[in-house]
Amino acid sequence: MCDDDDWDVPNNSTTTAGPKVGVISEGGCKFSAGRGFVPADRGDRFGGGDSWGDNNDNASKSNGRCTEDGGGDEWGEPSGTFSWQDNDGESNRGRGGGRGRGGRGGRGGRGGGRGGSRDDFENDEGGHRGGRGGGRGGRGGRRGDRDGEFGDNKVEGGGEETERKREYYVPPEVENVEDLFTSGISTGVNFMKLDEIEVNVTGNDPPTPITSFEMSGLRPHILDNIKRSGYTKPTAIQKYSIPVVLQGRDLMSCAQTGSGKTAAFMLPIIHDLLTNKNPPNTENNSAHPIVVIMSPTRELAIQIAEQGQKFAYNSTVKVAVIYGGTSTNHQRGKILGGCHILVATPGRLKDFVNRGCVSFSSLKYFVLDEADRMLDMGFLGEVEEMLSHQSMPATGERKTLMFSATFPEEIQELAGKFLHNYIFLAVGIVGSASTDVEQKFFQIGKYEKRTKLLSILEQAPDDRTLIFVETKRNADFLASFLSEQNIQSTSIHGDRYQSEREQALLDFKTGRRKVLVATGVAARGLDIKDVQHVINYDLPNSIDEYVHRIGRTGRVGNYGRATSFFDDEHDRNLAPALAKILSQASQEIPEWLGSYSHGGSANQFGGRDIRGDNFGRGQDFGAPPVDIEDSW
Repeated sequence: MCDDDDWDVPNNSTTTAGPKVGVISEGGCKFSAGRGFVPADRGDRFGGGDSWGDNNDNASKSNGRCTEDGGGDEWGEPSGTFSWQDNDGESNRGRGGGRGRGGRGGRGGRGGGRGGSRDDFENDEGGHRGGRGGGRGGRGGRRGDRDGEFGDNKVEGGGEETERKREYYVPPEVENVEDLFTSGISTGVNFMKLDEIEVNVTGNDPPTPITSFEMSGLRPHILDNIKRSGYTKPTAIQKYSIPVVLQGRDLMSCAQTGSGKTAAFMLPIIHDLLTNKNPPNTENNSAHPIVVIMSPTRELAIQIAEQGQKFAYNSTVKVAVIYGGTSTNHQRGKILGGCHILVATPGRLKDFVNRGCVSFSSLKYFVLDEADRMLDMGFLGEVEEMLSHQSMPATGERKTLMFSATFPEEIQELAGKFLHNYIFLAVGIVGSASTDVEQKFFQIGKYEKRTKLLSILEQAPDDRTLIFVETKRNADFLASFLSEQNIQSTSIHGDRYQSEREQALLDFKTGRRKVLVATGVAARGLDIKDVQHVINYDLPNSIDEYVHRIGRTGRVGNYGRATSFFDDEHDRNLAPALAKILSQASQEIPEWLGSYSHGGSANQFGGRDIRGDNFGRGQDFGAPPVDIEDSW
């Protein structure tokens, strides 16, 4: 059952009391733990009003939001001299018991499992750091639906923590779908160079790639929406994927982040829906979508749904999205109104299917986006459960598509089980970083990071900057610290209310806040327009995560910058892989970083078809075909 479960709450519920505002204090300075982190007891000095309310009262205001009274932000107990308190001055420990993210009875039990880090490490929908077990927690607990919700409220030491109040949040509707056409990332000066990327295709009789959208066979209505989106020509992954989907083949498609994967599957799927005129089916109080798209994170699910709405604009195709942290009752009402395409996070989809609110009986397409992230976050169990559900059409009777930036062997083994006679597509060097991102490293200790960060931000105060940290606690603290330095900042991570997460992302996208401090929740797949700079305040544990983080800038031919703080004490094991990434991107390797990599071995990226080099008609197409008029 979802922690934000409100199945029995009427749709006209008007409870509006918001959470209390937590306060962080350090060295005599206090910070409000809010969406924009206005310093406590101080006026707004950052331009554009304060962070929470219009009257500088720090009252939470969000469209359609319904919460229970109380329920302040909860803060993990820090070490050292920092004092983290709520408004009543009482110390609070972070949510989640023991280790991991759940309570005592999670899927990992009392040991083992994937992960095993403390619950402060980011895990969004369950995440790679909290893992499947470790210590005492694991994934389960008392209530959580694994979409960023949590279980047992036991804390280390055996006491009870103050239970976090549930939020019955109803997300705002897209007021004007036409606005979605201008919110995407425009192609950059190096977009034409993307045609030089090599492509490898494996499988039986792969279709010929397209060279333009016009020759794809897509319906004129879709072509009009493509033009409105500012797309002039397909990217490499679109050139090869669109014909495969239109031909009705299963597909594993692997390409660099920022390469246009969403349009690669969304465009041909909408074409099929419009061609066959399948009406949305709702019977027995259950929705029967024709397309289900599974996404690992809430923010990515929202983005995919918006892309679907954009490409289906002014057509009969209906797109809906369900994800954790929001009112189940509201989402149930939306999908029962009929939907052709359902975008969902794993936990919420599982909940709706188990309740009989969603059936796969009419399903034609099942799409797994960011498949490697599903693996990292421990969601393969949910994926297999959905694909094996009694209402799911058998393999070969449905079309199954998998898209990701890397495809480790665990994912390919899953594909071998649930995909039929599929095409394997690898674009470029799988797992590599874009050459359009300038990567820079600073060898620095953890106590010097804040000073260096301020120096970097002051050099380009108008740049839209995305800063990554490893812990939720550090995300909030760093955003608060930057706000105190007159740098407009906000944060996003898995412990924030969903309304706060969406508002923080909106503030960053619209430029109201120039800096977004994030954990891995924002790292995968998100297209945020005009992100000029990504800073790894804390480097991640895996090289794949590093590549995805810096891939938030330098997208579709635009230039970007990525700066990383390298802490000898924590990051030396990542050095060989970092050196390899720099080498593949034809960038200079700092001498000190190269010295760490001697004798080490960089991580191997998953991008090889494990069915074997001689399977089907394996082809190295070299660079994708180019229209004559585009060859200049």
